[in-house]
Amino acid sequence: MDARAAARLLKGVRAAALAGDRPPAAPRPEIAESWRRMLARGVHPDRDARSRMLSAAETEERRHASPLREILPVLREGLLPALDESLHIMVVADADGRLLWREGHSSILRKADRLGFAVGADWDEAVVGTNGVGTALVARRPVQVFSAEHFVSSHHDWTCAGAPVRDPRDGRLLGVVDVSGPLATMHPATLTWVSSVARLAERELRLRHLESLERLRTVAAPLLARLPGRALAVDPNGWTAAVTGLAPAERIPLPKAFGPGRVWVPRLGECVVEPLPGGWLLRVAQDRHGTAATRIVLDLSRAGCWSATVYGPSGSWSQELSPRHAELLFLLAESPRGHSATELAGELFGDPTRTVTVRAELSRVRRHLAGVLTHRPYRFAEDVEVELIRPEDPAALLPHSTAPSVVRARLGRTGPGMIP
Repeated sequence: MDARAAARLLKGVRAAALAGDRPPAAPRPEIAESWRRMLARGVHPDRDARSRMLSAAETEERRHASPLREILPVLREGLLPALDESLHIMVVADADGRLLWREGHSSILRKADRLGFAVGADWDEAVVGTNGVGTALVARRPVQVFSAEHFVSSHHDWTCAGAPVRDPRDGRLLGVVDVSGPLATMHPATLTWVSSVARLAERELRLRHLESLERLRTVAAPLLARLPGRALAVDPNGWTAAVTGLAPAERIPLPKAFGPGRVWVPRLGECVVEPLPGGWLLRVAQDRHGTAATRIVLDLSRAGCWSATVYGPSGSWSQELSPRHAELLFLLAESPRGHSATELAGELFGDPTRTVTVRAELSRVRRHLAGVLTHRPYRFAEDVEVELIRPEDPAALLPHSTAPSVVRARLGRTGPGMIP
């Protein structure tokens, strides 16, 4: 059956389903399930209910926070070369159904705009009906939706195939990659193609995870070698990077309320938890003593070679700092009471509206300094002593920075400082 004949048949199937009549052919099971959900929720069959579009700032904030950003090169390499020829577009949506990226043939992008299939739009199934993004999120499996299989009639000139992408670290649904185009461009192999690229993207995430475990192992191994008793290093999801005095376990389930200090951990009992860059050090408690990190040294004395060294009961570790992260930590070290994202944006850029950039950068810093930095407001933890080492020449302090606080410090402060 050609595409137009299939579309006519599906319109008859949909009309019968809406009227409660016997259809000329049974809809596919995943489509029938979706239609039942739409009827139960009262979705209008001829008019979708558009929700508010995300602003550019909100979209950018979601992009920065999404692990999908890391696999865009894999998705582009696997899908984009064929999209122009096949008159399709690629769309990447997060787990809420919000479209975060969209690329492909320019004429199809313009048609998608008229449909509301644009970056920042909400394509949750409950909002726009059966579709390759929202239905794949609900079904948790790849879904192809052709013509009148879309519950809302305004989408009947389109075909789409979406495949969910999961985080291999914890199985969490990250979002959907979808390929969509006009009705005539439908091909039965599209769903297999999109699903294969989604699996490649998940494999890339898994490789990145293994690389992060190896980095954590590099930091943790020297600490574990000096420790008596039982201890292990795990990443934020509980995957084990290194262990001493214990039988190796691939993963340790971590409690939801998890952070530095004394924590009860299933399978291990009470543990003393200390932050590591990219994870945690867990020492199985032998007594009632021991705390988390107690001191951090922020060394800004050498231009272009800035670092943060964290000291705890088990030893110390250092993290090199990018120019932006060195600026942020300097500002926090100078203000023990902390800053809001708005205040930091004003201090860094002279523009308090640039909170999205500040939050994204601080999120990256806190991945390495978990337990050392807190938020609301952003500040160093109260029980952590902060030592700030400045250059001997004040003019050499973060010479790249134009942040007002840094400029003032270059003009008026000298010598190393200690901020308790």
